[in-house]
Amino acid sequence: MTTEFNEIYLSAVIGRSVINSKGEQIGILRDLVMVPGEVFPEVSHIVIKGRKGLKTLPWSEVSLFTHVVISASSANPPGLCTYEAYEGEILVKRDLLDKQIVDVDGAKVVRVNDIKLGNLNQKLCIFSVDIGFRGLLRRLGYERFGERFAQAIRRDIPHSEISWEYVQPLEANSSKLALNIARDQMNEMHPADLADIIENIPIRNIRTVLDSIDAETTGDTIYELEADLRNVVINQLNDEQVTDILEEMEPDEAADVLSDLPEKKAQELLDMMDQEDAEDIQELLEHEEDSAGGLMTPDYLRLTSQITIGRALELLKECADEVETIYYGYIVDAEDRLEGVVSLKQLIMNPPETLITDVMEENVKFVHIDAEPEDMLETLAKYDLIAVPVLDEEDRMAGIVTVDDVLAHYLPQIIKIKRR
Repeated sequence: MTTEFNEIYLSAVIGRSVINSKGEQIGILRDLVMVPGEVFPEVSHIVIKGRKGLKTLPWSEVSLFTHVVISASSANPPGLCTYEAYEGEILVKRDLLDKQIVDVDGAKVVRVNDIKLGNLNQKLCIFSVDIGFRGLLRRLGYERFGERFAQAIRRDIPHSEISWEYVQPLEANSSKLALNIARDQMNEMHPADLADIIENIPIRNIRTVLDSIDAETTGDTIYELEADLRNVVINQLNDEQVTDILEEMEPDEAADVLSDLPEKKAQELLDMMDQEDAEDIQELLEHEEDSAGGLMTPDYLRLTSQITIGRALELLKECADEVETIYYGYIVDAEDRLEGVVSLKQLIMNPPETLITDVMEENVKFVHIDAEPEDMLETLAKYDLIAVPVLDEEDRMAGIVTVDDVLAHYLPQIIKIKRR
């Protein structure tokens, strides 16, 4: 059966008469049942409000679908039956219209004012959602009036539509319609943008966003949140999920998150974590939060004086995913005492057979583990460093503090992009 229809907005068809092939009225269109499609979500059934309640009609038995009338393909459609809701069912009007969604292209939360439907291989699909003022006017029946008024004042009412491939629904039911591309793009969004989204949606929808991103991205996003909301988010996850996320985070960031939790809860999570990760974080938690020991990360590119630049580059590749910054390699002895530093530029510019001792800087600038933020900032600024090594009470290498760690202490509203 070939159905006659073109692109059309949901607002233009909801409430329109549904007739059979003889022109007899069956009822009025109440909603559309959606299922995931190969490209876009597809309509499987239409929901009709008749004199005896709600009925459904398979899309395959619809022959005409316009803003004037909707027609079944026969006088007594065999598929017409009483509507029975089932768990997990997705209705376009009920579950999408007026609901919040994530625009993963524009990295913001928006509200759906209308929905564009279209023909794809004789299937009725959702092509895009209208999030603009024009969509709202259309639903209210004032689009033409709005256009005339805009022309009179020499203005334009823009079309603000988002293709479905860039949509991530937030409601529990409609989130099942999300396409893989939306989830992939959510993972590619900057954690600060995701934090923006979380801060601007109802708490009940936060879990939907978290379920759409991987553990590493979740950790980076949680770190960007203000402490109060951060704890709300963590409480929506089970302990196993939280520990997975903490293990993906940089140790200093994980320590920062745990320091805002009740001590008992933080310790329970540490006990569940990988022992090595837990020990690194525990060590950071033992220092004052705003000291070098509290702000540092214990992960850095550790080198020895006996190796060549070629070997140093191999080590760099092996640990690149684990260390916070790869701009410097620190040369230490068997007891972790600092002997020198080499920059990434030096590693790249010199022949691989060159000994690391031939290019390393022996006069290394450092701070002690109890250094105050102003001391760290002064050292970083004075010597134009991206990171500075931190030495413990016995002058052994304990970790590094990066410039963004220190700036985050002084400028949390800027570094974390405070949403006002």
